[in-house]
Amino acid sequence: MNREEMIERVKARTTPWDIVIIGGGAVGAGVAVDAASRGLDVLLVEREDFGKGTSSRATKLVHGGVRYLEQGNVSLVMEALKERGLLLQNAPHLVHDLPFVVPNYSWWEAPFYGIGMKIYDLLAGKYGFGKSRVLSLAETLERLPTIQQEGLRGGVLYHDGQFDDTRLLTHLIVTAVDHGATVLNYASAVEMLKDSQDFLNAVIIEDRESGNRHTVGAKVVVNATGIFTDDTRRLANLVAEPMVSPSQGIHLVFDRSFLAGDSAIMVPHTSDGRVLFAIPWHDRTLVGTTDTPIDKPSYEPHALEEEIAFVLDTAAQYLSRPPTREDVLSIYVGIRPLVKAAGSDNSKTSALSRDHTIQIDASGLITIVGGKWTTYRHMAEDCVNHAITLGDLPDTPCVTFNLHIHGYDQNASRLGSLAVYGTDAAAIQQLIAAQPELGQLLHPDLPYIAAEIVWAARHEMSRSLDDALARRTRALLLNARATIAIAPKVAHLLAIELKRDATWEQAQVETFTKLATQYVLQPASAATVQP
Repeated sequence: MNREEMIERVKARTTPWDIVIIGGGAVGAGVAVDAASRGLDVLLVEREDFGKGTSSRATKLVHGGVRYLEQGNVSLVMEALKERGLLLQNAPHLVHDLPFVVPNYSWWEAPFYGIGMKIYDLLAGKYGFGKSRVLSLAETLERLPTIQQEGLRGGVLYHDGQFDDTRLLTHLIVTAVDHGATVLNYASAVEMLKDSQDFLNAVIIEDRESGNRHTVGAKVVVNATGIFTDDTRRLANLVAEPMVSPSQGIHLVFDRSFLAGDSAIMVPHTSDGRVLFAIPWHDRTLVGTTDTPIDKPSYEPHALEEEIAFVLDTAAQYLSRPPTREDVLSIYVGIRPLVKAAGSDNSKTSALSRDHTIQIDASGLITIVGGKWTTYRHMAEDCVNHAITLGDLPDTPCVTFNLHIHGYDQNASRLGSLAVYGTDAAAIQQLIAAQPELGQLLHPDLPYIAAEIVWAARHEMSRSLDDALARRTRALLLNARATIAIAPKVAHLLAIELKRDATWEQAQVETFTKLATQYVLQPASAATVQP
C-alpha cells in the first residue's frame, strides 16, 4: 500500500467512482471493504491519518455492551454480540477472548449479575466466547490477585473480546486495497459539486502533502467522518442542522503490576452512571472510561481534571494498590459521535443510544454516524445497501460476513510481539534477516522494534511520527515519556524511507514532542483545571 501510487490512481481516473467515502475511521474503512469486496469502484479520503480521531482511542474491547442490556436495548446487544463473533472468526490475529470479573461486595450482587450474564450468554448464542459463572472468593482472588479484598465476597465471570483498534483499522484499510479500493490519508474533502438537478456528482479533494487539488466524480458520496459529521454535511448544505452530540471519555494507562493475572475487571455502576473497566492490554493496565458532554470535537481533546480524579478515585476502590497520578504512563482521550436524541438537551450523553443512523439529504449525501467499533461491519453493510439503491449501482450481495481481514492467521500467537501483523509478520521478519539492526527494541520500556517503523512507512502509509508511534504502533498510548525519548531515532528511520531531509526530521521531532506531552499526566501541583 503506497501513497504515491494512490495519488496516481486519482490523477488517472477519468470516470466517476461508484462510491467516494469521506472519513478513514472504523466506519469509513468498513464501508470501503464492503463496497470494494462487492466489486464497486471505491475511493476513500481522510483529512488526517487513518484513525486519527475516535477510532484509535477506544477501550480496546470488542463487546456486546453489558450496560446496553441493562438499559433494555436488547437488539443492539444481540447485534454487537453477533458482530463480535464474526470479528473473531474473520480476524483471529487481532481479536481474542478476554475473561472479565465483576467483583461482588454485597450479598445481592452475585445472583443479580450472575443472572444478567447468563442472559448475555443466551443472547450471544453460537457466537459466544465462553460461559459465565459465579466465582467463589478464592476463585476471584486467583483471577484478580490485586483486587481490593476488604468486603469482597466473590465475583461473576463472563467473557468478551479484546483487540487493538488501529491495528484492526490498518488491516481493514489494506483489506479494502486488496479488493481494489483506492485510499488516501492526508487528503481533505474541501468542496462538493452538484449537477443541474442539485444532486452531488463530484468532490474536490486537496492533497495536504502537495497542496494540489483534484476533482473526483462520484455516483454516491458517503460521509463517514464521525465526530466531524456535521462539518462534512455543511459542505453539501450550509444550513444543515447538527445531528451529533459529542461526548468524551478518558483512559489512564498504568504498569501491568496494578492488574496481575489475565482477567479484566468490570465495574457495572460508577458515580457518573458509566461502566468502568480495568483491562490488561499490551502488558499494561488500561483503566477507563468517562462520559463527559463537550461543545465541539477536536483531534486532540484534553482530559478534564474532574475526569482524571474520577478514574483514579474509582480505580482506588477496586485495586489493592491505589493508582496515583505519578503512576500514569499515558493518558488518552477519545470523543464519541453520539446521535442527538430528539427532544432532549443531551446533557447526559451516557443515556444516548449507541445505535447507528443513516441519513440521506436532499443532495444525495449519505451520512452514517453513531454505532460502535464492534458493529462497524453491519453498519458498513447497511450503508452500502443504501448507496447501491441511491446510485443505481450493481446490486451485488454483501460478502463481509465471511471475509477474512488482511493478515488472517489462526495461529498468530506463535509470532509473539508480531502476532498483530498476522501473515505480514513473515515479511517483517525478512526485513530483520536482511538488516539485523532492525530487530532491536526502540526502547527497553516499549515492545516495538525498528522493523515495524520501516514496515509502516513502506506498506501502511505511515507519513509522520504521530502515525508511526500513536497508530501503526501504540507506543504513545503505552508510555508517553519513553515514546518522546525515541522520537529522534524513529524520525530518522522515517526520513530514510520517505526520502526526507534533516530539516523534516527536526520539525517532526518538535511537532511530535509537543503533541506527546499532552499524553503525559502532570503532577497535581502542575495541573490546572480546564473549563
